[in-house]
Amino acid sequence: MNYDQILENARQNMGGRCLVCKDCNGLACRGKLPGPGGKGSGSSFMRNYQKLQELKINMDLVYHKSPINTQTELFGKTFEYPFFAAPISAVKLHYFDYYDDEGYSKAVVNGCKASGVIGFTGDGEHKECYTMGISAVKSAGGWGIPTIKPWAVEDVIQKIKTAEEAGAPAVAMDIDAAGLPVMAKDKNIGAKSVEDLRRIAESTRLPFILKGVMTAEGAEKALAAGIYGIVVSNHGGRVLDHTPATVEVLPDIVKAVGGRMKILIDGGIRSGIDVFKALALGADGVLIGRPYAIAAYGGGEEAVAMYTESIGAELRQTMIMTGCQSLSDIDSSVLWNK
Repeated sequence: MNYDQILENARQNMGGRCLVCKDCNGLACRGKLPGPGGKGSGSSFMRNYQKLQELKINMDLVYHKSPINTQTELFGKTFEYPFFAAPISAVKLHYFDYYDDEGYSKAVVNGCKASGVIGFTGDGEHKECYTMGISAVKSAGGWGIPTIKPWAVEDVIQKIKTAEEAGAPAVAMDIDAAGLPVMAKDKNIGAKSVEDLRRIAESTRLPFILKGVMTAEGAEKALAAGIYGIVVSNHGGRVLDHTPATVEVLPDIVKAVGGRMKILIDGGIRSGIDVFKALALGADGVLIGRPYAIAAYGGGEEAVAMYTESIGAELRQTMIMTGCQSLSDIDSSVLWNK
């Protein structure tokens, strides 16, 4: 199986919900909700992608050569690469019925595990979305990070217990999912106060990650709640039109809380070069969503592992070409300033 075959399989298996475009930039699927598109005009999805493309890299090969190390440590685990599969759920609704959530989650979790990274699993309007993801994490020996929608606090805490029982190394909540059309109608879904978040974080021994932070002020509130880490995310542009790109707000967030909590980022990341750029802006790690879905639909866990290794190879090659021999060498100096 090669990657062209994976893409062709994905086009068939996604039933036209995702067009598997050559450039996954949000243009062809704007406003396609349910589905993989951005909300409204699609500008948030498209801006995530475009602003990453505008960042340019300084090349430097005058240095003492030594082995390249792409490993990172997060959640008390060591991973081969600093990027992970983002949570995607309700796949029958958004990506066609080739998979149910358990089948999709197993493909992602197992494929990620085979290549030394980890997959996040999702939650949804129906409880099976979460329990199927938990099942995939448990069957992989706890190698996955369950992600919970912003339900009422007691419901979130109860769901975290099942993540602990599954052996997960961490748990997340995508607070930004409150803006999804299918979720926004539920009165039990919504914003959380600092006190709410503190109760959730203190309810578990697991590192708690808050996904959906887009301002320095929001990051500082998450820090005040005692949260392990955040994901700078606008939910792939699927919850609010006309937001800035995640890479545009990342530097201010890093300035506010960097070094005091872990900072991950998603949104428009499509290549190892994109991963490198996000790290250069101060992120500790990266989540990738739609391309992992395409890989899973195109060839299951084998294709997920293949995609992971491809992105890892691109990251390693970019490090070679910039004189960065470990992830700690990647900083803002490798980005070209006009």
